[in-house]
Amino acid sequence: MRFALSEEQEELAQAVEQLIERRGAAVDARAAAASEQGYDDVLWKTLCSQIGAAALAVPEEYGGAGASLLETHVILERLGAALTPSPFLGSAVLAVQAVLSVADATGRERLLPALAEGAVGALAWADRRGRWRTDGCDVRATDSRGWRLSGTATLVLDGGHASILLATAETPDGVGLFEVAVEEPGLTRTRTPAVDPTLDLATLTFDGVPAVPLATDARAALRRLHSVTSVAVTALQVGGAQRSLDRTLAYLRDRVQFGRPLGSFQALKHRVADMLVSVETARSMSWAAAWAAAHDAPDLPLQAAMAKAWCSDAFAHVAAESVQLHGGIAITWEDDTQLYFKRAHATGQLFGQAHEHRRLLLEHV
Repeated sequence: MRFALSEEQEELAQAVEQLIERRGAAVDARAAAASEQGYDDVLWKTLCSQIGAAALAVPEEYGGAGASLLETHVILERLGAALTPSPFLGSAVLAVQAVLSVADATGRERLLPALAEGAVGALAWADRRGRWRTDGCDVRATDSRGWRLSGTATLVLDGGHASILLATAETPDGVGLFEVAVEEPGLTRTRTPAVDPTLDLATLTFDGVPAVPLATDARAALRRLHSVTSVAVTALQVGGAQRSLDRTLAYLRDRVQFGRPLGSFQALKHRVADMLVSVETARSMSWAAAWAAAHDAPDLPLQAAMAKAWCSDAFAHVAAESVQLHGGIAITWEDDTQLYFKRAHATGQLFGQAHEHRRLLLEHV
């Protein structure tokens, strides 16, 4: 196992970083999040056309690049560092991996080429309480006259504007995965305000909506999908934690108090050193889990639970310290420190809180 980026991955990271920086000069994260779609459509299309971001984890036979989840991890870190509103997590990771894990060849041929080209996909999975469950949900599927879905799913990433919609639902066989046409009259999509304004979430209500089954029992696939997506969230967390640390260091070097830069005070140096330890250990945990996901390792659930718990706590610690060390300016809307703090707590909730993942660890001990 080599915990370092290859030359190709370094080039990918640099290309994504440069693209985000160039586009961010015209449309920043706040403006993109406040737009009608909830993200910068030009940036997303450029990521897909010039970088091939959406196609990375899609096999070549379905129009993708045939890369691994390690490459998607590289992109997620850079998106997380810049707090870039993007459908990459919900579409290029969650939706693509759901199709790959569950659908047969026909379903893959129908869905994956469009996702690889940049069509936004979404998976309605969480129940009314916001829990991503693999043993049941609040949406029911009946097949008396063809499959129809009824119920409510919350916290659907990019669900308000996705053109390809997938949904989990309880079936007589267990928990199935279904494809739903977004123009169906029984489907209601409502965008949901979030603590982190750069995350686009929606609540979906199904009222007898016709659906095409990809699998009527996808519980095993959903368990793996939960691990894979949890690992992907840690990449956002590591990127955000690193940028929080970098911004804090820059501020402590520039801000002068009592005739000295704040960074020269020994007590503050110790706090920044603790932040660095949090970032570096989180990165190690995140990349170990990403390697397990990319190679479908038997211990993936264990690695994913450890990484999600550790990275959630680490990012929360770094973001909180960044607020403290910036002082009063950190809680003003104009300063980005408060955005990283919100991102830390929002991603700490996505696909399970730290204590929930620590409880999952007990199942593997």
